[in-house]
Amino acid sequence: MSDSLHHRGRRDFLKSSALAAAGTGLLGATAAAAAAPAAKLIEVGPSGIPLRYFGKTGHKLPVLGMGGSAMVQIFIGAYGVPLLPMDERVAMVRHAYDSGIRYFDTARVYGESEQIMGRGLKGVRENCYVATKCHIPQAEKVRETVEKSLKELDMDYVDCVQVHSPCIEAVGFEGAMKVHAELVKLRDEKLLRFIGLTTHVAFETVHKMIETDGFDQVLLANGYVRKGMDTMLSNAKVEYRERCLAAAHQRGMAIVAMKVFGANMLSHNAKVMVKDYDDARLAKLPPAAIRWVLQDDRVSMLNIGASMPSDIDNNLAVVRGDTKYTNEDRDLLADFSAKLYEAKAVKALRVS
Repeated sequence: MSDSLHHRGRRDFLKSSALAAAGTGLLGATAAAAAAPAAKLIEVGPSGIPLRYFGKTGHKLPVLGMGGSAMVQIFIGAYGVPLLPMDERVAMVRHAYDSGIRYFDTARVYGESEQIMGRGLKGVRENCYVATKCHIPQAEKVRETVEKSLKELDMDYVDCVQVHSPCIEAVGFEGAMKVHAELVKLRDEKLLRFIGLTTHVAFETVHKMIETDGFDQVLLANGYVRKGMDTMLSNAKVEYRERCLAAAHQRGMAIVAMKVFGANMLSHNAKVMVKDYDDARLAKLPPAAIRWVLQDDRVSMLNIGASMPSDIDNNLAVVRGDTKYTNEDRDLLADFSAKLYEAKAVKALRVS
């Protein structure tokens, strides 16, 4: 990004009008927050993607976002697809933008993900909502890791830094809130605009953090399949997840769903997980999983990782179509999941 754009970004830090003028489907903060604290559908954007209010941030955004963990060396083995060359992954981020996606999620611990996102959004950064994460449990190192993220992204600020689940799991509520306090300082310096938090499994702690009223958004493992990071979620965890959803919604926070496909158990890896399942029915699993999450009006955004451009195109086709969750979806997900939970690889996972 050029120096002039860096300065412009700082000058327009709290303004949404530039984003709206760019056709991204965002509102000014005051108007949006007053109009609808819920995340429900408000209109269809110019790219044909439904928009939902993004909590108290004041934005409205296309309901489909792009996650940055499914296209990096350290995680690609879990996604059931080959790793594309770097230039193709950069082009894939730009393809997502050109197709109407405006929310891009990455993290310091996703290897080359921040660099890919930054290169892919070069020249259009001001039209996007960019979220990264802070996994560092030591409060005194928060500035260092955020500045490293900005360097990798080649941006002078991000829209949101999220206290990452590994940090929360490592140091608990008290330690994570010390990290939050450092992020508040960086927000005051305009290195970030909003503060969020994430979890695959630490729902009890995250619920307590939400109740501090110190956060603008939350990213939760929230899909039909009960998949955490490397565990399956117990009934107790699912109940605490519901408490997180309710508390975040009550406070007008943006709620972002991840693990929509159960870490690809309902997508690229479905055929591996449940052998000999009908190919035609396998193809219907990802759309059904997307519609399952979208039926919850509290959810602001589906953050789905992409390993190849067709992932983006397929997901966009679903959200641009009829998103009503159907009896066929319900029957398909129930039938497949019954077999999935009996699969050797799933039964070997620890239940948390």
